[in-house]
Amino acid sequence: MNYLTIQPGHTYRPQSPVPKPGLPAVVHQFERDQIRAVNAALAAGRPLLVRGEPGIGKSQLARAVAGELKRAFISQVVDSRTESRDLLYHFDAVARLADAQILGCHPKETPKKNNETPKEGEEPPAACTVGTQLLPPADYLRPRALWWAFAWDDATERAEKAGIGKPDHPKGWQPTDGCVVLIDEIDKAESDVPNGLLEALGAHSFHPQGLGRPIIASSTPPLVIITTNEERALPDAFVRRCLVLHLQLPKEHTRLKEHLISRGKAHFEDKTSENVLKAAADCLIADRQKAAERHWHPLPGQAEYLDLLRAVIGQRPDDHSAQEALLAEIKRFVFRKHPDAAADEAAANTEAAP
Repeated sequence: MNYLTIQPGHTYRPQSPVPKPGLPAVVHQFERDQIRAVNAALAAGRPLLVRGEPGIGKSQLARAVAGELKRAFISQVVDSRTESRDLLYHFDAVARLADAQILGCHPKETPKKNNETPKEGEEPPAACTVGTQLLPPADYLRPRALWWAFAWDDATERAEKAGIGKPDHPKGWQPTDGCVVLIDEIDKAESDVPNGLLEALGAHSFHPQGLGRPIIASSTPPLVIITTNEERALPDAFVRRCLVLHLQLPKEHTRLKEHLISRGKAHFEDKTSENVLKAAADCLIADRQKAAERHWHPLPGQAEYLDLLRAVIGQRPDDHSAQEALLAEIKRFVFRKHPDAAADEAAANTEAAP
């Protein structure tokens, strides 16, 4: 099994600049604890639960780990309607019903139980009966994230029959190289979702309903990274089966400023100046402190800092002085998102007016 052998401060950049049109490239600067936690999860064969405020880089960490390990990356975002089996497989009941109805409309092509062809004028068998006889449920199982990660070749065969595509993977990658699975924002789901994953994540296997055999992880088990924004408490039994990494921004202002500037340099390199990076960090720290004092959540953080830089660089790509001037004009759109922030700003402008 391969592990992260990089040093703290290493910056991951994908080989292709932008994964999808309109989206920023995934750039991640690794910290010491991140490297240690990932390697520990790989060695223990346990999922890595990543906690932290929104925008701190939890999902980005998973993508960067997949890139550094040269593993296939499989991502599934959880929402309030997600069920645990949605992370394992999907049963396409609609396609099965449609096929059953088609068979039911062609009685001469559909044998009965005694293998006799319906005579002319006879009523065709009901669609549900035809489906039960001729349409095995296993033929309508579709692989989801953990199925791909556990048994790529099996999932590929099933996907090809269904006419669906495969997850992205690096050039030259083989299933024996393994996968990184990101289960993003699991706290948005009901507690039965993480509880429903206990057996699959603990035993590296699961048994889809309608299939006569279990799906068992290959010789290279996946690294499963699970993120939470702490919107809902996770079951104790689930947390016990994970290793946990806490991502936090430095609380002390000098260290926070250094942290932000370092991330800005990693993302934008020579596209802006040190003065712009420092000015944007100062703006973020001031607005973050004010939001914390007034209990305005979510607090502006690393994601907003990078968004502000991306906004000024995009509008003034070749003029660093103009970028710095633009910061003051647009920072409120990026940092001050709480409803009370607008009223507070209006009051401050009124007091400042002569």
